[in-house]
Amino acid sequence: MEIYRNIILPASILSGTIIGAGMFSLPFVFKEVGLPTGLFYLLFFSSVYIFIYLLYADLILRTEGEHRFVGYARMYLGNIGFWISLLIGLVQLFFVLTIYLILAPSFSGLFIGDDYIYQLLAFWLLGSLAILFNTRRIALLEFLIVAGITAIIFSIFGFGLGGLSETFYSYWNKLDLSKFLVAGPILFALSGALAVPELIAYFRESGAPASFIKKSLIVGSVLPAVAYLAFVLGVLGLSGMVSEDAVSGLVSQVPVVVLVLSGILGFLSLISSYIVVGLNARRILEYDLLLPGWVSRASVIAIPIIFYLSGFQNFITAVTFVGSIFLPLESIFIIFMWLKADQLSGKPRVLVGNITRASIPVLLMVFFIVIIYFII
Repeated sequence: MEIYRNIILPASILSGTIIGAGMFSLPFVFKEVGLPTGLFYLLFFSSVYIFIYLLYADLILRTEGEHRFVGYARMYLGNIGFWISLLIGLVQLFFVLTIYLILAPSFSGLFIGDDYIYQLLAFWLLGSLAILFNTRRIALLEFLIVAGITAIIFSIFGFGLGGLSETFYSYWNKLDLSKFLVAGPILFALSGALAVPELIAYFRESGAPASFIKKSLIVGSVLPAVAYLAFVLGVLGLSGMVSEDAVSGLVSQVPVVVLVLSGILGFLSLISSYIVVGLNARRILEYDLLLPGWVSRASVIAIPIIFYLSGFQNFITAVTFVGSIFLPLESIFIIFMWLKADQLSGKPRVLVGNITRASIPVLLMVFFIVIIYFII
């Protein structure tokens, strides 16, 4: 009971946030680069994010008051840091909303039909309506997110077991670390910094011992990587025709009932995530930029569909772009905020030991390389 309350439950806050739309890009990515290369980068960036989450959590624990990413940037990096972090966070949210638009018809098409544009517009209207009327995420919908994704992962993995030997034979090639562009989709799939303040809030509100925070962060970071590997192996084991979104390529490979169930649950998870991300973007516009309510609502509703209609329509390209630019910048900001806090704070480090502190130059180098590699 103690392990469940102090480790598993808070870890699920992090892992439940991490596991999401980015997962569906991974089978195609692994197919393109091979299992050894994909597996190496999945494990490598999972480890990288563990250090980032430890730094972020330590920053939160050593800072008085309740803040979020932009608030910490203002406190420790000044007005310039605030405005840059605001831009990074806001633009990233709009691109994430666009990624949900791209992916949604792949799920709805499994139980509605093949009219892609109709399904995309229906998804956009549903999400926009919820944002317009200030809908909040409810407990049942949150449960459906986790249950839906879990059902998809394990049903697909179960059906793909029979083809695992052929999968390893077909995709187990030479490790090639030069294929660094895989970093973008994997970083996107593993990102979950948004949940770290919520995990810390859980410990503060529940009275659980702070000594379990590090274990919760590690468990919450590792579980998504394990789930992703199961999903990748399941999809590759089911079909040699792996689609960019992983889902549409499974048609005729699994029973219809599994496809329909996966489509419904996946669609519900996406619409819930769309509402949450949209509301976060709206709050930034209203509370940080002080825009009128109608302007913030109109912006959150219009900008994602404008991005889509402007040509931002390829799922892999979209997650690679966000994962290669915005998420590395977010992590770089977390590192610099922690360094400044460590310099100014009179409180001792809580979660950051010598190994994590010594890893900072390597972490910075990795994230700068990801950005530069994508740009050039």
